[in-house]
Amino acid sequence: MLREFKRPQKLMGNAFEITVVGNDERKSQEHIDAAIDEIRRIEKLLTTFNDESQTSFINKNAGIQPVQVELEIFDLIERSIRISAVTNGYFDISYGGIDKSFWNFDREMTKLPDPELIKDHLKLVNYQNIILDRVSKTVFLKEKGMRIGFGGIGKGYAAEMAKRLLQKRGVSSGIVNASGDLTAWGNQADGKPWTIGIADPDNAGQPFSYMNITDMAIATSGNYEKFVIINGKRYSHTINPKTGMPVSGVKSVTIFCPNAEIADAMATPVSIMGIDAALNMVNQINHLECIIIDDQDKLYSSQNINLK
Repeated sequence: MLREFKRPQKLMGNAFEITVVGNDERKSQEHIDAAIDEIRRIEKLLTTFNDESQTSFINKNAGIQPVQVELEIFDLIERSIRISAVTNGYFDISYGGIDKSFWNFDREMTKLPDPELIKDHLKLVNYQNIILDRVSKTVFLKEKGMRIGFGGIGKGYAAEMAKRLLQKRGVSSGIVNASGDLTAWGNQADGKPWTIGIADPDNAGQPFSYMNITDMAIATSGNYEKFVIINGKRYSHTINPKTGMPVSGVKSVTIFCPNAEIADAMATPVSIMGIDAALNMVNQINHLECIIIDDQDKLYSSQNINLK
């Protein structure tokens, strides 16, 4: 008798939930343990909160010297740069220089940061200044003060790796949910496809639409969870790496893609680059789809989306 075994777990600063379908409880729990260990391992590699992590070491040596890293990080940075090129720089892991110091989205924030200061820091945001050397596996940030961070891709990467590990262990159906960014494969215990609800931005608990999915990852970027209102205007916690300012105009973006890492990475640029440009880009990329809801609650979707 197949059953679904679920476990919520706080990982990478987010509420994860791992679901595996199986008929043996002990085995299923062991699979979940293994997936959690894998996500913790990735968190150690990618975190900027720990001075000992490889990411922190790269940042410490910005403008000083190249840093040798594990192949896994090297490859992730290389893929991130590729996504920057495809999205015209709207996805950029070198945004680290402008994040926390200016925009901390608590309700105490009452005014916008000084545009001059932001301009100054923006000079450091440029994925083309991340220099990779595949032969020696080194990463070098050209400018002093540059920082990289994996906030826009790390959760998706971890979800993708946990899924692959579970599949290798013989789990033929499951879900890795990284606080709303999720990847699902196989079917539910009753044999039906997994069904996900697309959140209504004005009522996060209420889905406005349902989709059946399998072998698919979904990532959402919305300003309905973290935002501040300054002078009556709503600013989301998504920062445009080209202006250093938060995005306004789009309430939520949902990305569909077989790969969780790409889905996660694409959610941010699609919510920043303007609706026409975003749809145009998504329609040119195979196996990538999106739904965008603007501030007026108007719904836009890419070519191959069929909403129920």
